[in-house]
Amino acid sequence: MRSLYLAALFALAAAGPVSAADVETLAAPLDAQVLAWRRDIHQHPELGNRETRTAKLVADHLRKLGLQPKTGVAHTGVVALLKGGKPGPRIALRADMDALPVTERNALPFASKATTTYRGETVGVMHACGHDAHTSILMGVAQALVGMRDELPGEVLFVFQPAEEGPPQGEDGGATLMLEEGVFADFKPDAVFGLHVFSTLNAGQIGVRAGPTMAASDRFELTVKGRQTHGSRPWSGVDPIVAAAQIIGNAQAIVSRQMDISKQPVVVTFGAIKGGVRHNIIPDQVQTIGTIRTFDTGMREDVFARLKTLAEHVAAAHGATVDAKIPLDAQGNPVTVNDPALTARMRPSLEKAAGAGNVVDMPLVMGSEDFSYFARQAPGLFFFVGATPQGQDASKAPSNHSPEFFLDESALKLGTRAMLQVALDYLNGTSSDSK
Repeated sequence: MRSLYLAALFALAAAGPVSAADVETLAAPLDAQVLAWRRDIHQHPELGNRETRTAKLVADHLRKLGLQPKTGVAHTGVVALLKGGKPGPRIALRADMDALPVTERNALPFASKATTTYRGETVGVMHACGHDAHTSILMGVAQALVGMRDELPGEVLFVFQPAEEGPPQGEDGGATLMLEEGVFADFKPDAVFGLHVFSTLNAGQIGVRAGPTMAASDRFELTVKGRQTHGSRPWSGVDPIVAAAQIIGNAQAIVSRQMDISKQPVVVTFGAIKGGVRHNIIPDQVQTIGTIRTFDTGMREDVFARLKTLAEHVAAAHGATVDAKIPLDAQGNPVTVNDPALTARMRPSLEKAAGAGNVVDMPLVMGSEDFSYFARQAPGLFFFVGATPQGQDASKAPSNHSPEFFLDESALKLGTRAMLQVALDYLNGTSSDSK
């Protein structure tokens, strides 16, 4: 059976442009294994820069395929190069591996029970953004492409990336560190591809957008400093909790009243506030952290300045001070931009995989992706695969990052086929004119 399967793969590769039926032949034998990988990874999630078990699973699989994976890239990343038997283009296929500090609330037999310490607190760990699916899909795609190595044109770099959600505080990681450590130093791709399962699309759908697609993201940290006192005598101290609350409330006007959101959307979100340990003690300080999302560089800098000015003046009005780190990092994620020519060329490939009526135009996505750094090195295409079951209103489904985020596992099949179709069509030189 295996020899017949390999013979079929060689025949497909030799035939030139690959049809959806050809890709189905390649992908169908892998579906059960991709599903098993996804469930295993989902049950054993790991945070950024700590994906040791996941990385070992990936590396062991790549070695079994006859590849020579490089491990420990950007702490826990795995990279492997497949050289086809025929000359052709070079492409990179990327999947992220990390989970989130979220306690799962789905009643699945393989639901995560993992916990860890994050920012000094015990938290649950969950693949609440679908990276378990991304990793499993790329493992399957790698197996399919290796199986047709002798007749495959070009070269494929498989990039399994850690810490897409951001490295732990005080550490480097993610796409930027992979690039700093030379992931593209000896392999300059002609194009780079990635995908993301997404709750706002139903299973069976693919979303894609040319040009700016996902927002730039920047973290901020505001530490409001007052003077500790007894809770019964607030006048004898300076209350940083009240000052922080006023800052958070007043900051909402930055977007609603000060930014021209008819030009581009902007988001300012406070994600955590922490201060105090006892009901009758006003603490010395309160820390808040959050995120800023933008699509325009000028608006981005304007938000930084406005939030800093607001925080300083509100704190001063309360007799407090504020240490405003805006942005917290020297460099956040830039806007994820899909190369327009590449998007136009590969959209027919996505339509082969999903059906023309199931490929939809995505609106701007306020989520961010450090895939954006890879797409700055070569023309990039990042597309979305529907995760919400058919018949359910995707606009009301628990979103990515929710403890109830649910993946319709048919997304694994479509994601595998879509990435295979895109990769093979690009390697074979298929354009939109040869659909």
